Amino acid sequence: MGLNKTLPTNPGDGKTSYANNSSFQNVVISKTWDLVDETLRNMWEKGGFSDDCYNMVDLGCASGPNSLSFVTHVIHAIQDLRKNSNDSPEFRFFLNDLPENDFNSLFKLVENFNDGKEVVCQLSRSGCFVYGLPGSFYSRLFPRKTLHFAYSSNSLHWLLQVPRGLESENKENIYISITSPPEVIDAYAEQYKRDFSTFLRMRGEEMVPGGRMVLTFVGRRFEDPTSKEQSRHLTMLAHTLLEMVVQGLLEKDDLYSFNVPIYMPCQEEVDYIINHEGSFKIDKIATFPVRWDANKLVDELPFDKNRSGKLVANCIRAFMEPMLVSHFGKLMNCDDLFKRYAERVGEHLSKERSEYIMLSISLTMR
Repeated sequence: MGLNKTLPTNPGDGKTSYANNSSFQNVVISKTWDLVDETLRNMWEKGGFSDDCYNMVDLGCASGPNSLSFVTHVIHAIQDLRKNSNDSPEFRFFLNDLPENDFNSLFKLVENFNDGKEVVCQLSRSGCFVYGLPGSFYSRLFPRKTLHFAYSSNSLHWLLQVPRGLESENKENIYISITSPPEVIDAYAEQYKRDFSTFLRMRGEEMVPGGRMVLTFVGRRFEDPTSKEQSRHLTMLAHTLLEMVVQGLLEKDDLYSFNVPIYMPCQEEVDYIINHEGSFKIDKIATFPVRWDANKLVDELPFDKNRSGKLVANCIRAFMEPMLVSHFGKLMNCDDLFKRYAERVGEHLSKERSEYIMLSISLTMR
């Protein structure tokens, strides 16, 4: 089964769905709006929105309420920029993800979503139109020189595929860890270099001269990818899976052959790849931390290890479950796995309030 079939997040609006377990992603998105506003303002100051129609895309939109935050925020930002202008361009907003993404639920939200200022289904009255765009962002999605602005949040740390040859090299790990041999680290880094270069080249072909992008994804603080802070959440998941193997609940060979197609780069790697590929120049690149258990609804409450452990476990489950079920098959009891995982994470967070390091970049087409 191809990765397109196993990477999409849990669909629908049930208790394990991505739509109801993406509070962390919502916090990350909210921290990117200043950079988005600055990028749009720079576009405006370079000549305004003078084309007849502007094409904008959210790459890796997933499903649920977060998916529409890009559309509504950009519309309001553009309206503020144009409030003293007489031009009247139209705007096409494309919501992109893999074909197996839950687009049905997403477009039910498009019809019903109301952010307090305007109903999205009435956007066409102000010259704004919303479309679904299934396809991998590691391939061409638009005709040449037609895309004006691209946005992506919480997506570009996903690789096109698991690096080849890891099955016999990365036993008892599911990503890079301190026990991973150099061959595994190199394979992940090379896969990321190829994939991110491909992403930049595809967008470079699609974008108009001077087009802009804002990209935010999970990275790391240190150059050493085996640093314990880099992937501790995945190491804990690997330990939980190993515990179930020892108890006879999962097959050892299945664990040994399971690796996650994720890579969390450091800023130096990202900077090098962008400059070496050459389609874009960096306007701004920054890092910021976000707690594992970030959630706007409970951030003001006293810390509770059980609640925080469940928040993290539910978030990880929302995007990992399809991949785990596909790989481990009928043996995989995700309720049991993520109950154990939540307890492990809760105990960890009671001793150390761990954070993800997010990379956020504003780019201009050369």
